[in-house]
Amino acid sequence: MPDIQIHNQLLAKHNLKITAPRLSVLAVLNSREMATSQPNLEQLLGKQIDRVTLYRTLATFEEKGIIHKVMGANGTSNYALCSTACTQHQHHDQHVHFNCTQCLNVYCLDKLEIPQLQIPDGFTTNKIDLMVSGVCNNCNLVG
Repeated sequence: MPDIQIHNQLLAKHNLKITAPRLSVLAVLNSREMATSQPNLEQLLGKQIDRVTLYRTLATFEEKGIIHKVMGANGTSNYALCSTACTQHQHHDQHVHFNCTQCLNVYCLDKLEIPQLQIPDGFTTNKIDLMVSGVCNNCNLVG
């Protein structure tokens, strides 16, 4: 199935209007192997979408469970597509994230799940993040 059809279905599944800016953001995020920052998205999208629309699109996608936000080592928010199991009310993206200390890219390591944690009584978790820092495969090949 072509990506455009998949993106249309994804927006419809989350009761979102299908618009060119939303499809553009999905296309970029879907094409990348790493999480992408808002400034990088602005650069990649060029004049296709203005900053305010991009900000609103990212916020809506995160709220609906289409993307998740990962903080990079430099404090920048990075965005990646969620798994298909994510919904507006529950994210299922509890996997390890890898931050490359050379190129500063953030990768979702989907196959590495965060181990079950024993949270003390009286505590409630909303989100669990596990960030691993080091040098990514691409930088290791260059260096």
